[in-house]
Amino acid sequence: MCEGWWAGSGDNPFEDTNLKDAYLIPRSIMAEPDYIEDDNPELIRPQKLVNPVKMSRNHQDLHRELLMNQKRGLAPQNKPELQKVMEKRKRDQVIKQKEEAAQKKKSDFEIELLKRQQKLEQLELENQKLQEEQENAPEFVKVKGNLRRTGQEVAQAQES
Repeated sequence: MCEGWWAGSGDNPFEDTNLKDAYLIPRSIMAEPDYIEDDNPELIRPQKLVNPVKMSRNHQDLHRELLMNQKRGLAPQNKPELQKVMEKRKRDQVIKQKEEAAQKKKSDFEIELLKRQQKLEQLELENQKLQEEQENAPEFVKVKGNLRRTGQEVAQAQES
């Protein structure tokens, strides 16, 4: 039968180098069932449950194939599935980091385009501010500005 849960471990609390009494070391933790001794036909004997995974045809075929491959020396990759998944995740992470770094690192042309875009945005903001100031200005200031512009246009027309 089964020894105690600590048998063979070496750290038995009841074990003493001087005293090895058989009564102190329990042989098994669970009690022995009484149906083993009796052959009473009225009792229902416990049977081992059937594992549906092991009984499935796919599992049997896979197991048979693995055994044949092992005999031939064609063992599958030695890495467990968890390790494969972790390596795939790590590869995906590295690829993603490289893509992000490539996006962050911009060429001189892209930097120049960004500078020009910022300048254009600043000019647009200044134009909007000027238009708002002109809209909020009194009527006589608007008329005076129109007179200046027409005067400059007339002077340019005469020069041409």
